Formats: sequence, structure tokens, C-alpha cells
Amino acid sequence: MSAPEHDVVIVGAGFAGLYQLHHLRKLGLRVTLLEAGTGLGGIWYWNCYPGARVDSHVPLYEYSDEAIWRDWYWGERFPDWQALRRYFEHVDSVWGLRDGIRFETRVSAGTWHEDDRCWELRTDGGNVLRTRYVVLCTGFAAKAYVPDIPGLDGFGGEWSHTAHWPQGGVDLTGRDVAVIGTGASGVQVIQEAARVAEHVTVFQRTPIMALAMQQSRLTREDQDEAKAHYPEIFERRTQTNSGFAYPERGVNTFDVSEAERLETYERLWQEGGFAFWAGGYSDLLLDEKANRTAYDFWRSKVHERVQDPAVAEVLAPAEPPHPFGVKRPSLEQWYYDAFNQDNVELVDLRATPIEALTDTGVRTTAGEHPCDLLVLATGFDAVTGGLVSIDLRGTDGKTLRHHWARGVRTHLGLASHGFPNLVYLYGPQSPSGFCNGPTCAEVQGDWVVDLLAHLRDTGTTRIEATSEAEEEWRGMVHGIAEMTLFPRADSWYMGANIPGKPREMLNWPGGLQLYLAACREAAAAGYRGFELARGG
Repeated sequence: MSAPEHDVVIVGAGFAGLYQLHHLRKLGLRVTLLEAGTGLGGIWYWNCYPGARVDSHVPLYEYSDEAIWRDWYWGERFPDWQALRRYFEHVDSVWGLRDGIRFETRVSAGTWHEDDRCWELRTDGGNVLRTRYVVLCTGFAAKAYVPDIPGLDGFGGEWSHTAHWPQGGVDLTGRDVAVIGTGASGVQVIQEAARVAEHVTVFQRTPIMALAMQQSRLTREDQDEAKAHYPEIFERRTQTNSGFAYPERGVNTFDVSEAERLETYERLWQEGGFAFWAGGYSDLLLDEKANRTAYDFWRSKVHERVQDPAVAEVLAPAEPPHPFGVKRPSLEQWYYDAFNQDNVELVDLRATPIEALTDTGVRTTAGEHPCDLLVLATGFDAVTGGLVSIDLRGTDGKTLRHHWARGVRTHLGLASHGFPNLVYLYGPQSPSGFCNGPTCAEVQGDWVVDLLAHLRDTGTTRIEATSEAEEEWRGMVHGIAEMTLFPRADSWYMGANIPGKPREMLNWPGGLQLYLAACREAAAAGYRGFELARGG
């Protein structure tokens, strides 16, 4: 057997990839990380559009390693992309990662070689790497979705998807800006554009149920005082179902009086961030009547801020387009207030759909809206898109895309049958989009690090998920999802935003604790659901 030159190749330099690089090198393994960008941070390298900002507050949104947080200070509770980039540079200064990373290197393909029990990875630059194991840390938002809009190629102005924003930036000042899409990136761009653009046209298909961010400045003194509690905070976030540190109430909506419920909703709203979504009543995503009380409260908050009742109704209609919280809520600061400005116009695409782009603007069934800058805030082929965009060919020569053509199949949201020695973090059928990223990077990442240590220590050179384990895990994911309200929305959680993509729950919906229990039980049982082989 010809030994590969690498023990592990990691793909992606975000939270999960850097965590793997740091801890696998501590095991003494020969590890290389490949990153398509020129800098660290994963999504925070690519997200550089105006207003790009994390929607999970610090210190929840950072590593728990005291060596990193001891001397690090944030300027805001919800940092922007520039601050995140500085943070990852600080991480590198502590962990010393750069010498193990190849930047501007995108993995284009990979082939499993059974005789040598290794993967041969090919990059877009023509390089080839042979490695025993592959750990894919591409994240759930690695593949942008650019819709097929007639006339896009002939549009005479400037346009960009938020995920492909020019690294040098685009000045919005004095521009006629059109934004298609009102998800997280759309909300953030619209807020910024409204302040400086000549005119902003917002094209909304489905109302975004955005929550109040409740941003605040952070002083060094405040953070020094808070750091005494950081270990407790980081420990607590691993014991929740969301990966955040919000107390889980264990109380249902109608267990309390209406007055108490409204008081709780107001307190969670003022707390800001995802508190209203992740820190509320236990049946929010299970019971439609309970869910409606949260929606009605949210709607009242929007209508308080939008002066034109007709505009407010489009933004927050009396009848919800889907249950509250079954699409990922965005966080906003002055998004709803922007619609009170004369330079901001809201276009309801359900009433007047887009027909085509012209040389000078966007044409709907009601007429043309001129613009010289078009922003596509149209989201991602989420969770699976980044993985299947790599031409990965397993034991039978078929691709991962082919393996998932009729629906995702994984074991523990970590590995797939037919693809030995390959794992993916923050991927399909794992907590992924339902879990705070850094929390998942650490707790799921620790399981993978322990797995690779076990394989090394036992002389195991091959591990593959079984097809039976895949079907069992798939059944659990879908069975839990059917007990929730998530299937009631055409969301990226369900893969429903991508034409032709199977409509199914793409994330583990059972909460982080049940997920970790399943992973730990599998490991304790000799990695049940996997076939392991030693030697050559």
C-alpha cells in the first residue's frame, strides 16, 4: 500500500476548519488546510457587502479557548465583517495556523482509491494531494444561488450577489439601488443603502420576520468584568439545544396567562438577538396556535414602526405567510424604519412579479423600476450545495451529488456510504443551520478529532458509514421534522429555495443535545453505523 503524503486534508478556513487544523496538528498528524479565499474566516472572508454583520452575539459567537478570548476585545455586541476578520487574525496569532494553510486553493474534485485507501484531491490550479482522510468544512452557505432572471446578462448597470461582493467594496452613495431578496443579507444591505443611496427599491417575495438586534457598544471594562463568567457561558452553550446560552424555559405557551406571555415576549424582544426565537416557549415550533401568538406579537412591533399602513401590511401581513421561526429570522437595526423614508420603495413580488431585467432596470408586471446597481440577495443552495459542487467520486465512481439526487443520506450528519474516510462538519442532517456556528464547530469538531485519534491509535485505515445507518438516520431526521412546523415553509432549511432540489429537511431538527447523545453513543459502541478496517 502506497502511503499518502497527508494524514488529513481539511477544506475551508472558517470556524470548523481552523478548529480541526489546530486540534489535529496537536495529535501530531500531517494536516493541510485548503482555502479558496486569500484570508481566514470562511463566510467572514466572503461576506464583505455593506452592512454584513454576525447575527449571534459575542461571546457566544467565538471560540471558547481562553488563550484566545483572554486578550481579545470586541467593539460591538454583534460585530461586523471587518471585526470578524480581525478576530480570525488574532486566532491565528494565538494558534499559529497559517503555515498549515494553502490560500487561493479551491478543491475541484476528489477520487477515492481503494487499493491505497486514500483520497486524491485536485485543485482548480491543477495541483494534486493524496490524503488518508478528508474533512470538509465548507459551511452551509458555500454555494450562492443566482436565480435565472431573464435579461441578467444584458443589464447595463453594475450587479453582484451578496456572497460574491467585490473585496474592494462598492460605494452605494447616490446610487439607484435595487435589492432582490429580503433574507439576512438583503436586510443588511437595504439598511445601509437607505442611508446613502439616491433611491432604494426593495423587491420582496416573502416577508422576512426580522427581529430587533438591540445592538450595543462594548467597552474593555465591561468585557473585563464579564470574562469572569466566560467559562460558565461557554459551558452552558454546549448544554442547550440551540448552541446558544439562552435559558430553555421548559414551559409551553398556554401554560401561562396572556399577560405573563406578553411580558415574556417583551422581555425577550428587548434582550435582542435570537432570544425571541431560541429563548421562548417550548412549543413555538410545534404548535400552530402557540406559534401564532409569537407571530402576532412580532407583527405588532413592525406596525408600530412603519407609518404607511399599506406598506406595513406587506411587510407584516395579518395572515402569516408561514409559521414564525420556521425560516431563519434575520436581525435588523433600522430596516423597518427605512420604509418611512421617501427614497425607499417596497415592491411586492407576489402582486407584481419580475418579468425581466432591462438595460436600465427591473421590469415587473406593473412597469419598470430603474436602477444602476442591482444587488442579488437571493441566498444559497444551502447545506448541501457547497459539498456537491465538488466532484467527489467514491467507491463506485459515482459522485456525492448522485448519491444525494433522491434526497440526502448521511450517518449522524457526518459521513455517507460509498465515501470512506471522508467526513463533513456543519453539513446536512447535522444541527448545522439550527445551531450556533462556533458551538457546533467545537462540539461536533471534538467528536471528529476523537474519531481520527482513535483510528490512528488502533491502526485503522478505513472507515465508511453503512447504508443501513444512513437510512436509519434519514428516517429519524424526517420523522422529527414531521412533528414540527418546519415543513410548512418553503425555506432553505427544506431545500425549497432551489428549483429541482428535493424538498426535505436538511438539518437535524431534534436539538443539539439529542444529536450529541447519538454521536457519543455511536462512538461508545465502537462507532456503530460505520465499518472499520485495519492495515492494508
